[in-house]
Amino acid sequence: MDFEDKTVLITGASSGIGRQTAIEFAKQGADVILAARRKDRLEQLQDELAKYDTTIMVCQCDVSKKDHVRNMSEIVLKKFGSLDILVNNAGFAIYGAVSDLSIEDIESQMNTNYLGMTYCIKNFLPSMLEKKSGHIVNVASVAASFGLPGIASYCASKFAMLGFSEGLRHELDGTGVGVTVVSPIMVRTDFFDHPSFEKMPRYTPASLSSQTVARAILRAAASPRLEIIVPSVVRGAVWLKHTFPYLINPALARPFKKQLDSS
Repeated sequence: MDFEDKTVLITGASSGIGRQTAIEFAKQGADVILAARRKDRLEQLQDELAKYDTTIMVCQCDVSKKDHVRNMSEIVLKKFGSLDILVNNAGFAIYGAVSDLSIEDIESQMNTNYLGMTYCIKNFLPSMLEKKSGHIVNVASVAASFGLPGIASYCASKFAMLGFSEGLRHELDGTGVGVTVVSPIMVRTDFFDHPSFEKMPRYTPASLSSQTVARAILRAAASPRLEIIVPSVVRGAVWLKHTFPYLINPALARPFKKQLDSS
């Protein structure tokens, strides 16, 4: 797909996958709206993207707060009229057993990872439907298909994202608006900088670069598929999990449970 002159909004754009996705869209000539809580980082990225012949807009926004998202949407829609692509990327995890996490720890992950996505969709979808075009890309995780010890609440938020996206995709059939979920394995970003991951191994040899995932997001923005798993070979593991859960679930959970017990 040619993204030149397309209008793209990316949440969680201040670092990691969101930051790299903004760079990739700007390279393609898209107008990019950068949304995140850390305005200083967004402005740094805006300066970096100034070399591209495109419009870059900064919106400081905490997507877990519905009034922040509503205010952002009013500003964006007043300037651009509508979005061509909405990338719901903002998200984080807190590591720990459910028995050790506070209610607030669990709520905060669901509020950002899942409800933040729904707030953005509810505010921007009407204008997409009105013009009968657009694409929503929801950045989930392979954790949307595997419930794992130590990140149960994070998995729940991504399960919710995938289920919501599937239902919404059916609802939008024939409207000109598409929905695709991008589900990567571990990515080398500051995702693991949260103090709760202090005793966890940061990355595995199989972990992905943010650029790899960003390129998958660009593919997703023009894809008819519900879900793009990165790397694609992991789709086989998802199939096995659903087909032989009594074999795969214990085998996958065991190392995560061992790590949780030792932390």
